[in-house]
Amino acid sequence: MNNFTSGSTFFLMGFTDIREIQILHAVFFLLIYLAALFGNLLIITLITKDRCLHTPMYFFLKNLSFLDLCLISITVPKSIMNSLMNHNSISFFGCVSQVFFFFLLATTEVALLTVMSYNRYVAICHPLRYDVIMSHRSCVEMAASSWLSGGLNAILHIASTFSIPMCGSPEVHQFFCDVPQLLSLTCSFNMGELVVIGISLVLDFGCFVFIAISYIHIFSTVLKLSSRESRSKAFSTCLPHLLVVTLFLSSGFFAYLHSLPKSPSLLDLLISVFYTVVPPTMNPLIYSLRNKDMKIALGKLRKARYFQSN
Repeated sequence: MNNFTSGSTFFLMGFTDIREIQILHAVFFLLIYLAALFGNLLIITLITKDRCLHTPMYFFLKNLSFLDLCLISITVPKSIMNSLMNHNSISFFGCVSQVFFFFLLATTEVALLTVMSYNRYVAICHPLRYDVIMSHRSCVEMAASSWLSGGLNAILHIASTFSIPMCGSPEVHQFFCDVPQLLSLTCSFNMGELVVIGISLVLDFGCFVFIAISYIHIFSTVLKLSSRESRSKAFSTCLPHLLVVTLFLSSGFFAYLHSLPKSPSLLDLLISVFYTVVPPTMNPLIYSLRNKDMKIALGKLRKARYFQSN
């Protein structure tokens, strides 16, 4: 039983050791990563360039796109390279970095999604007070608070996860350094990290309840609208948002609450995809690229590029 040190190496076992499936996995993840990269970069570009999109809603969307861009970039590119090169090692500091940035970005995203649901609640249920409540200063403070909460949570997880020595086989049965898998490598029971996970899950559940209550009020207000088109537009926008939030949080809850077997099943690996890969890929489609204002901004950008080329 060898203890891990700062010079140790972990081995990310991924989905399979069959070479053909590894290549297929690399190609599939590459396509997903490129789609997420293109969608989120496009949103950031459009919101930055178009002054008509300099509103609280798009300010939060820009932050969300940046978060998604970073979140998928800390796990997927490494997994793609490991599969292509058939080399599944990751350094101790590389593993620590993945854990830190994963919790920083994932926690910030949950907080930001909660803020975005509050923004929609104010916009639909209290439109006359919207400009006062969602002032530029308030938006910056809410975004900064989201990032601060993510940073504090990440520091707590790093401090508690790696405070207990790890020993035995350095095999992490996951495509990235995920805490449940790392806990199975510890030499003794890591009560500190379990407490931190418990606090995080309680806060995440609180955010989910807040989001759900916000949408209950939103839907009750929308149903009172006389225009069928307005009701349809509101539901088509809000329901996919609620679906992705539910998928993101429920998959995370399952991964961190259920007892981890010594040899995780394919289902355990696939569930981790739902809280690491799916949200950054789907969010651009749900929040922005189906949005009328974003389509207009995209048309303006195309025209500007066309005139510049001519």
